Formats: sequence, structure tokens, C-alpha cells
Amino acid sequence: MKQAFFNWSSGKDSAFALYKVLQDKEYVIKKLLTNVNEEYRRISMHGLREELLDEQVKAIGFPSEKLYFPAQVTMEMYNQKMKETLTSFKDEHLDYAIFGDIFLEDLKKYRDQKLAEVGLKGVYPLWKRDTKELLKEFLQLGFKTITVCVNAKLLGKEFVGRIIDEDFINELPDNIDPCGENGEFHTFCFDGPIFKNPVKFEVGEKVLKSYTLNEDDDQSCHTDTSEDIKEYDTSFWYCDLIPV
Repeated sequence: MKQAFFNWSSGKDSAFALYKVLQDKEYVIKKLLTNVNEEYRRISMHGLREELLDEQVKAIGFPSEKLYFPAQVTMEMYNQKMKETLTSFKDEHLDYAIFGDIFLEDLKKYRDQKLAEVGLKGVYPLWKRDTKELLKEFLQLGFKTITVCVNAKLLGKEFVGRIIDEDFINELPDNIDPCGENGEFHTFCFDGPIFKNPVKFEVGEKVLKSYTLNEDDDQSCHTDTSEDIKEYDTSFWYCDLIPV
């Protein structure tokens, strides 16, 4: 079987993509890789506490590897560290990198280019699936997920710290992708068919955080390499989840 590592965000798309891979049985997943903000010890963009990531991975049952980055890091720095990590995975004969991406063409192109530089290949189990149907199937399978970050330009405070269910979906504005694939919101998946047990937590405070862009921002990233933070995406609602 093909040996792979999984790019793990802790959110619903990662969880569903992992489920699909496990069902297909074409790949053997050796580890989950997650980017973590070294200053705050939280998952990049999601703002999820590292402790909850640890509990989540433990409940799923795979080895975990974390890459720690400063809150602001240039693309050059990011690419160099990622290349070193990918090269080490290649040396371990992990020839495939699995992602939960659905339809962001530029992001997929970027990923595939960087993987090819070290002889790896990207795998996208959810690619080009209808996002509304994906979310419907996700919920029908018994997965449970909560929003931990929303783009304040597109969604209000009432959408963060919400369990995703039919009511949540029905309340989304028409311009919002049901899976938040354009960066509208990020989630933490805490239960479902890939979990040995639910991850327990309490919902903490909701905070609005704004970021100031400057002339050098086009040379930096927020350690997830996605296009989530654009020139006009500078404010986000975060909901702190507290381990119990």
C-alpha cells in the first residue's frame, strides 16, 4: 500500500478527507502534520489551543507531528522549513501528502508544485465535490464540528462558537460557501466515525481580532499557505475552546 502523511488542520474538511481515505484503503497514513503558532501555541488561522489538537489526535489514534512558526513568517521562510520537512518525509518513504482541499485551484497548484520539488505527490479526496452535498454527507455520518474562527467581513459574531447543523447551514448568507472553502469560517471537529471518543471542551469567550496590513504583507503568510487572508480580510471573530 501507498504510504502517506496527512496535512491536518483539525477542522471538518480534514476529518472528512481522512474518513474517505480510511474507507478507500489505498493509502497507509503514518502521521498527521499540523502547523502551530509557536508564540500562542494555537493552530494557525483556526486559533485552536494546542492541547485540544493533542486530545483530538489522540482520539483519532494517529501519530502527530507539529511545525512551529512565528505569528508572522515570510513565504521564503515558510517554504524553506516546509521543504526541509517534506524532504524528511520523503526519506521516510512517505511519498504522498493528503489534503482536505475542495476547489481552490491556485492553492492546489501551489501545493503540488512544492511537493513535486522533493518528489512527493498530493492526494485530494474531496476535490471538486459539491460543498453542500459534502457537508450534508458529513453530518449524516455523525461527525460533529464547531466554528472557531469566522471572517468578520462576511459573518457576524453569532456564527462563531456554533455547532454546524441544519440551522447553521440555513442561516448562512447566500454568498457563503457551505464548507467555508473560501476562508469564510474554520472549524474544530470533535466527534465522528473516525474518533474513538468525543473530544471534550467548554466554549469560552468570543474575541474580535484585527490585523494591520503594511507594504511588506505580500511577502508574508500566516503559516497555513492558503489564500484565507487577503488584502480585505483583516478582521476575524475567534471563539476560544477550553479543554476539560
